[in-house]
Amino acid sequence: MAPSPSAAPTPSSPPASSSRAVDLAARTLRIEAEALLALIPRLNGDFSRSVELILASSGRVIVSGMGKSGHVARKIAATLASTGTPAYFVHPGEASHGDLGMVQGSDVFLALSNSGETEEVLRILPAIKRQGAKLIAMTGNPASSLAREADAHLDASVTQEACPLNLAPTASTTAALALGDALAVALLDARGFGPEDFALSHPGGSLGRRLLTHVRDVMHAADTVPTVHPDAPLTDAILAMSQGGLGMTAITDPESRILGIFTDGDLRRAFAQGLDLGRAIIGSLMHPNPHCIAPERLAVEAVDLMERHRINQLLVADAEGRLLGALNMHDLFRAKVI
Repeated sequence: MAPSPSAAPTPSSPPASSSRAVDLAARTLRIEAEALLALIPRLNGDFSRSVELILASSGRVIVSGMGKSGHVARKIAATLASTGTPAYFVHPGEASHGDLGMVQGSDVFLALSNSGETEEVLRILPAIKRQGAKLIAMTGNPASSLAREADAHLDASVTQEACPLNLAPTASTTAALALGDALAVALLDARGFGPEDFALSHPGGSLGRRLLTHVRDVMHAADTVPTVHPDAPLTDAILAMSQGGLGMTAITDPESRILGIFTDGDLRRAFAQGLDLGRAIIGSLMHPNPHCIAPERLAVEAVDLMERHRINQLLVADAEGRLLGALNMHDLFRAKVI
């Protein structure tokens, strides 16, 4: 007899309670955290040997793996490449159908396999050896075929997966990923790779903009900066400031050396004090010896200077104090330095 239309279908399994979901999540994180900590005692001479092999290589690091190990391998290759070690991913299945031509004798081949017995990886080892490339294996089985063939072995073994069935790669892939990060960081340090180097490989990111953008890239040139001499009437300074659109006027001597600055904030304060604006001379109202910055300094340093002194405009000067330009917070916002 067919069920009535209003009858609810019988679920194939009971829905998980929210408390059980949280318990499973906590168990997963605990297992994976313990797996990572267990890697530390196994950082032995083979880890140092891996670093030495890569540093001694004049080629690149080719990272390879199948399945979930392949996904981890792609991320390791990307991390290495972005931290000063040229690297790329090669799929082991494609490698045996022509992509092994990418591997040269000067390269280091980093092969990932949790079992250490992945057929597609083992199949290409003879060709890698014939090329003369060095082999680093990252496995969960130090006694595996892949580990035995390697010039250096990175032990990423775990006691259990976070998967309740102990089947799906979870803790093992986390361990491999973290071990790859550890390798990249060790290489980064050995190469003396710094923030400026990182920015060069990340020009489109926020860090790249902060570390590659200099004051000269965002400043207004001197011939566009409103300027007056110190004996000029305040009204002349106000007119120059209005025309310049920078919210300030620079006060300079005949040789363009900076003597002071007068901002829109100073103008508001002058109004509040009831000064005779028609008779005031700018030299008596300016801020003498204002904060300045050199054009070759990073724009992020200009941000720091402006924030520390709570100012919105900054003059750009050479070593002799001559006016070269100016910038304000709006310029830095437009350059996405802030």
